[in-house]
Amino acid sequence: MTRKALLLAGILPFAFCLAPAATAAQDLQDRPTEPPPPSEAPLPDDPDQIQFSADLAEYDSEGDIVTVSGDVRMFREGNRLRADKVVWNRKTGQVLATGNIAMTNPEGDTAYGDRVELTDSLRDGAIENMLVVLEQGGRLAAERGTRDAGGVISVERAAYTPCAVVDSNNCPKEPSWKITAVRVIYDPAKQRIRYKGARVSLFGFATLPLPVFSHSVGAGNASGLLAPEIRYDAVNGFEVGLPYYFSLGPDRDFTITPRVFTGALPMLQAEYRQLTSNGAFRVTGYGTYSRRSDDFVSPTPDVSSENAFRGYLDASGRFQLDPYWSVSGSMRIASDRTFLRRYDISSDDRLRNNVRIERIDRDSMLSINGWAVQTLRPTESQGLQPIALPEIDYRLRFGQSLIEGGRFELQVNSLAIGRASGQDTQRAFASLRYDLRKLTAWGQEITLTAYGRGDLYNTTDTAATSQISYRGLEGFRGRAIGALAIDMKWPLIGEAFGGVQRITPRFQIVAAPRLENFDVPNEDARSVDLEDSNLFALNRFPGYDRFEDSTRFTFGLDYALYLPGLSVEANIGQSYRLDSRATILPDGTGLTDRLSDIVGRTVVRYHDFLSFTHRYRLDKDNFAIRRNEIDATVGSRDTFATIGYLRLNRDIGFALEDLQDREEARVGARVKVARFWSVFGSAVIDLTDREEDPTSLSDGFEPVRHRLGFEYEDDCLRLGLTWKRDYQTTGDARRGSSYLLTLALKNLGR
Repeated sequence: MTRKALLLAGILPFAFCLAPAATAAQDLQDRPTEPPPPSEAPLPDDPDQIQFSADLAEYDSEGDIVTVSGDVRMFREGNRLRADKVVWNRKTGQVLATGNIAMTNPEGDTAYGDRVELTDSLRDGAIENMLVVLEQGGRLAAERGTRDAGGVISVERAAYTPCAVVDSNNCPKEPSWKITAVRVIYDPAKQRIRYKGARVSLFGFATLPLPVFSHSVGAGNASGLLAPEIRYDAVNGFEVGLPYYFSLGPDRDFTITPRVFTGALPMLQAEYRQLTSNGAFRVTGYGTYSRRSDDFVSPTPDVSSENAFRGYLDASGRFQLDPYWSVSGSMRIASDRTFLRRYDISSDDRLRNNVRIERIDRDSMLSINGWAVQTLRPTESQGLQPIALPEIDYRLRFGQSLIEGGRFELQVNSLAIGRASGQDTQRAFASLRYDLRKLTAWGQEITLTAYGRGDLYNTTDTAATSQISYRGLEGFRGRAIGALAIDMKWPLIGEAFGGVQRITPRFQIVAAPRLENFDVPNEDARSVDLEDSNLFALNRFPGYDRFEDSTRFTFGLDYALYLPGLSVEANIGQSYRLDSRATILPDGTGLTDRLSDIVGRTVVRYHDFLSFTHRYRLDKDNFAIRRNEIDATVGSRDTFATIGYLRLNRDIGFALEDLQDREEARVGARVKVARFWSVFGSAVIDLTDREEDPTSLSDGFEPVRHRLGFEYEDDCLRLGLTWKRDYQTTGDARRGSSYLLTLALKNLGR
């Protein structure tokens, strides 16, 4: 029976060679035949032997024919076969299985057919009315399939789909998409399927013809064309991008995308990605020729309008050299200020470049950074943009064992900032901080803090900085900083309203001697604003160049209520400064007078349905709202709405950057209108008027941009249309509408 076993076992590998090439031909639905379960008895140790069972076994000695019939089941090396009848003609070498055939391979793929025929060479043959259901979900079916002596499989009138063929009620349905073809060829050596006379059908309707089309069926990626990108906008006209993917290995790839426009010259996009033994990196580039004179907001007669190269480079990477050391970096460079917006690549108005070396362990951190910024704002000078090289920061925690609850933190920092046509600054400091945290017998949490720091600055070209309070004095300057603080919290916890309630009064005293802050430049502490997040900070300036001196009391209250499915968290607080001298903090920040403004935050969450956050600052004199910020999301994962609102009414002088009054609303929503269909939209509206900001061009209700669209998405198809409109014009990045068509066939190749 050994040779017979070999011949019969050949049916199984032949059927599964066909499986990647033909799964959803004319009938993609499940067949009534159940695949055989695994054998209950142990399989033979000899791989040339086959275990089988049948109702009847016959041998025709005259014709030299072996026949087994009646619920035939065969098992060999994890392959399983079920058929009504199997016949082996030893004279002709023909092996034939018929009737309700179902075969399963070790990977879990199942093949169905009405008739499987092989020659005794086991290298060629045919299968009829075939359906293969792959373990990963794909289906391939064909009227007939053949395999030649070289192992190449060809199937006729075939179709392929990875989509579900039944609905939620388990009733048959047309798959979301499938590929039908006159002929499908599978080369197992190349692990690739090629289609001839193919079309992609969506929801049963023939759509895109595919004269030449192929995809991989192996475990790895394969080179080939990706789904096209189709877009229309008022500046560039119709855009078609056709990506081609190159698989350079299991750890690297390259994608090149030619983009053709009806209203502009073509553009080329390329992306390279690679994984290494200790990290990963990617590089993306864009390049085209177009008019650069349009970059200017106002006409400039002296500027040429000839085509010139325009492009953008975006690269990033990170490498973990060992458990402690890592290197990372990012680079973003544009040829001009409007390229990214013109081609709808990004709406960023500044591009940051960074290189970082870090060493981090349990108690210490070393960071060496380099920063460079490219401005894309038409009103800013590139020569005034800072280049920070290097920024070195080292921190060490120690002394935890000296006193229980205590800890020292040493910090050493240096920074060099240069500008092509602006002020240059070098800074170095060393600081030591000690925190001691204790719990009293009454449950109060008390933290004592002692802080000391010594600074050294060197500044040149200070006259290039227009804001006098940011300049500092020319040359070398030293500064000593010291502060003592005590912070007390008293959490009061108990049951309330069917849940748990926590009320925490908080009081802080900070004492620091007077400093001549204006003697040194201000590079990193300019955008100061009193918020709930920095109310109890030792220094309420965001950086190191300014330190809040004098003695102050800060008091507040934290509240939390936790109910089943519902939580409410809130805080509110204020501070009082003992010194009567003028503060270095500018008007409008909430910290100008001895008594500060009132700040707070409220956060409400209800299951996964509602998230509401409100931040505010109230004027201490008349309770006018100086900061009003709301972020809310309501709904489920499929249907939700999000609202954002920000109003800054600070009355700060125009000379101070990033501190002007603002009012803005952001809205967005997605509504599921059917099981797989949804509509979505979002908008950003500038509500600032001339009274709030004299430099604002808004009339109090000026849309910035909006987006509106619909989308269909199921387990294997995403189809959508998006309309986006930009209401701002900057050079050749003109206001107008754009339309994006999305068509993604998921799981292609499964």
